[in-house]
Amino acid sequence: MVIPRYGLNRLSNRSFVCGGNHMWGLEELKIQREIVDRLDWEMTPEKAVETYLEWGTGWTRKDDFVRYPGQEALYFVIYDWEKPAQVTLIRRTMKEAEEIAKIHVPAEMVRRAVDAAGRKPGVGVCAITEEIKEWLKEALGC
Repeated sequence: MVIPRYGLNRLSNRSFVCGGNHMWGLEELKIQREIVDRLDWEMTPEKAVETYLEWGTGWTRKDDFVRYPGQEALYFVIYDWEKPAQVTLIRRTMKEAEEIAKIHVPAEMVRRAVDAAGRKPGVGVCAITEEIKEWLKEALGC
């Protein structure tokens, strides 16, 4: 199995299947330095829509829009309905959003992030908080 664009040919016991697709876990993502080094720690689900989707509002602001074909963002989101608590790494382009990895994080951090987003638990997609960013950076060796 090859994960598109990033050439992961062998899946270790640290990967898993999600919806029929193989996903990286923490240990596999950690060794993918070309991905880790390009993570956009400031991207949020809302900003991704504004920047990458034609109906987004990114074009109204001077610098928040896609500048060339093939431009992509790599960022984490929380799907607050997932159990166990985890974050999902998204690769976003103008054409698609692809889930690349799922990383288990402490449940209390996810709960605090959902609370901070002001959404009803179990129904939304949330940005990661500074607390989760710092936890991920340490876990990924950034």
